[in-house]
Amino acid sequence: MRSATMFGRRRPHLLVAAAVCVVLMLVAAFGVRTFVARPFHIPSASMAPTVQPGDVVLVDRTARGTAERGELVVFDGRGYFEPTDEKGAGGALGGQFWLKRVIAIGGDRVTCCGADGRITVNGEPIEEPYLAAGVAPSEITFDLEVPEGRMFVLGDNRADSTDSRHLLGAPGGGMIPVERVMGRADRVVWPLSRAGEL
Repeated sequence: MRSATMFGRRRPHLLVAAAVCVVLMLVAAFGVRTFVARPFHIPSASMAPTVQPGDVVLVDRTARGTAERGELVVFDGRGYFEPTDEKGAGGALGGQFWLKRVIAIGGDRVTCCGADGRITVNGEPIEEPYLAAGVAPSEITFDLEVPEGRMFVLGDNRADSTDSRHLLGAPGGGMIPVERVMGRADRVVWPLSRAGEL
């Protein structure tokens, strides 16, 4: 009788301990998603061939609020990039988040195109090995200076990407505040056949 009573007293403690463990795991998962890494499902072909529709990319959240030329970044495009369809959405949650490549940052002069047909940044043509064979760097011409604290972004699939080129007359001129960067896309994690570093 005494052992049954003791067991009865222990059971609530086991339930409390289990509940605390579950809560701690949920808090840890939230912390990782918010501050360390977050997966994003890619719904469009705007970043092909680098990233394909259906891929899941892992975004390094420790790089939020930063941007370097050539990086793939996920950013919050609300108020700047307003998709009219799925074309170029490059992100999840109804187009709020976009995945694009940083071509130029604040203070850079970006031009399309130079005499050799390449995009230039500060007068120097940039190498773009991620473009598919036969794809032109841009069919749209531009010549502008990126304001401080902003970035000029393009999709790798230049023929099927809504990006800074298309929004030059929109609020912000299609150039996104760097503070809107959610993080840097570093890896494809799904499907496993395509998993690897970007």
